[in-house]
Amino acid sequence: MSASGDASALGIKTHAILDQINSRSFKIGIIGLGYVGIPLALAAVRAGFPVLGFDIDALRVEELNEGVSSIKHIPSKDVAEAVGTGRFAATSDFDEIRNVDAVIICVPTPLTRNREPDLSFVENTGRTIAPRLRKGQLISLESTTYPGTTDEILKPIFEATGLKSGQDFYLAFSPEREDPGNANYGTTTIPKVVGGDGRDALAIADALYSKLVVKTVPVSSTATAEAVKLTENIFRSVNIALVNELKIIYSAMGIDVWEVIDAAKTKPFGFMPFYPGPGLGGHCIPIDPFYLSWKAREYEISTKFIELAGEINSAMPRLVVEKLAEALDRRSSRGLNGSRILVIGLAYKKNVDDIRESPSLRLIEIIEERGAKVDFYDPYVAVIPMTREHAALAGRESASFDAANIASYDAVLIATDHDSVNYPFLAKAAKIVVDARNACARNGALFENVVKA
Repeated sequence: MSASGDASALGIKTHAILDQINSRSFKIGIIGLGYVGIPLALAAVRAGFPVLGFDIDALRVEELNEGVSSIKHIPSKDVAEAVGTGRFAATSDFDEIRNVDAVIICVPTPLTRNREPDLSFVENTGRTIAPRLRKGQLISLESTTYPGTTDEILKPIFEATGLKSGQDFYLAFSPEREDPGNANYGTTTIPKVVGGDGRDALAIADALYSKLVVKTVPVSSTATAEAVKLTENIFRSVNIALVNELKIIYSAMGIDVWEVIDAAKTKPFGFMPFYPGPGLGGHCIPIDPFYLSWKAREYEISTKFIELAGEINSAMPRLVVEKLAEALDRRSSRGLNGSRILVIGLAYKKNVDDIRESPSLRLIEIIEERGAKVDFYDPYVAVIPMTREHAALAGRESASFDAANIASYDAVLIATDHDSVNYPFLAKAAKIVVDARNACARNGALFENVVKA
């Protein structure tokens, strides 16, 4: 499909906006300067656009304006270069929304404790924009959500001002596809799905994003674009749940699931490898499937696969802790109660400092519920930051990674397999290693004290 269809059918105002985009005089505003917003801002600056970033965190704004990145995998030099061009600045003054041509929303969309969508960040952002909305602006939501959010939540908020979508302003949805720490794919090299509220909105959004990324994938509506992102992450969630369940089954049979997957992935067709772990983490995969499950209930549809996958993946931390308790019992003749445990890796995946929805946080809580004392080591996370879900863990510092300290713990649990960790050294120093990521085997640390979880 063409993003704009028949270009001659587009309105005069739309053509003027397209000219602005092509000339790079189109000023981009980005709300939410985190794992999604900052890479997008840097990509836009490199493409020649002026960018104004918005964030409620005054310290983050100050650091960015000084050329300092607060996110480990985004180098400060990249931020400093953007600031040095004179085309990037950050602010906490949301009145400046009036002075940008596009507003791209990159705010969190978490779940409540009942696994229902929490759209408070999106709604509050919409209500912040609404009184400052002016004619001709493009508003694009990138936060992952259920199909219909853009049309059902944001559009009414904006149209309550008296302005009309598709005539006075333009509304789009383009899901972020960031993969923090991925060396092969970044913001500009990942194709971008774009959906618009009407022909003109799609044409404008597609024209803008096409200047920022290698390829755009225009779709017929904002709801379709919202569904695309959910489909991608539901696919991963279901398949990860499958291998987690297979791990449980094969373990009972005395079969190494990692060996099975490594052999299965040699098939050149019909098989895609996914790997088990101690649970799901990150800002997308543990959360996004439940957005569709929740919305499906409106249509009286049961999402059995999605909910089953969620149940399996949510159960993994407790199963890993049971493996840990079993290893202590069999190898040291003691239980978890009163033991000292070192968790290796706090981030939700390797080689990043991102702890959002990390299973390591849940592992620590479960282990301590059973009476053990838990420390962690993570080369990317020096201190556990404040989180809503795990507030009691905030402020804990990463332990030292030396032989004497490692040996002082009753067991070590590998929860995240950072490449920079010396696993042979770890395994030699530790009394017991419970490996939930197969990191020791992959690094040649095939010692008697290593237990696969």
